[in-house]
Amino acid sequence: MFAESPAEAFRLRFGQETDGLPDLGRFLNHRSVRHYLDKDVPRETVAGLVAAAQSAATSSNLQLYSIVSVREPDLRQQINAASGDQRAIAECPWFFAFVVDLHRIRLAALEHGEPCAGLDLVEFLIMGAVDAALAAERMVCAAESLGLGICYIGGLRNNPDQINQLLQLPNGCFGVFGLCLGWPASDADHIKPRLPQASVWHEEAYDPAHGIGDYDERMAAFYAQEGLNANAAWSERSGKRCRPDRQSGREVWLDFLHRHGIAMR
Repeated sequence: MFAESPAEAFRLRFGQETDGLPDLGRFLNHRSVRHYLDKDVPRETVAGLVAAAQSAATSSNLQLYSIVSVREPDLRQQINAASGDQRAIAECPWFFAFVVDLHRIRLAALEHGEPCAGLDLVEFLIMGAVDAALAAERMVCAAESLGLGICYIGGLRNNPDQINQLLQLPNGCFGVFGLCLGWPASDADHIKPRLPQASVWHEEAYDPAHGIGDYDERMAAFYAQEGLNANAAWSERSGKRCRPDRQSGREVWLDFLHRHGIAMR
């Protein structure tokens, strides 16, 4: 669906030309897809994508995540309402909630008399979140190799108690992000610029002098291309996004985690 060459995608992503770039297929022309064809993705295909997700690296082979697919329309609408009312959630053929899962390992270990007394450490929260993200991205790369489109949904974290109730998640589990999947309705979505490589790639030691380069200017051009009313630079918009009062309900997470016995120490 998205036909940019790796070199063209690199230019659109980073605002500069490159020589000697290997053929990276669809990796560089990724974009979030929020509009989908009214065309199903076969369950057999999805089973293969879940297998790809489960093939991702996982810390100590603990596999501290689960994937909940939601297709039932009423449940999907309730999840959508709790996640910021996003069109992609309502319209995509398949919606997945990626879940940090500290419940399954505890149950399995208890059968052998091991109480897993360290699961309330912050380390296991980090491990579960990393496991879920690695699995999701492996699934996304596999999906995009088939011509499918995806959109991550951070809004799944807006109302953690409600999401836990809707998904019937047991204690020790929580939804960390959602994922929409389907056939893209068009190729109108543009590649979104990223920070210069020098801002992200530090060789031998971190160098704060790199800053963000020309990123504000390139993002301003992108906002204009998308018809968005960009009344502030990316750096200013991002700073405002980090305000305590701009968290869309997510400021409750520490209390939520502690009530569920997660990240206690």
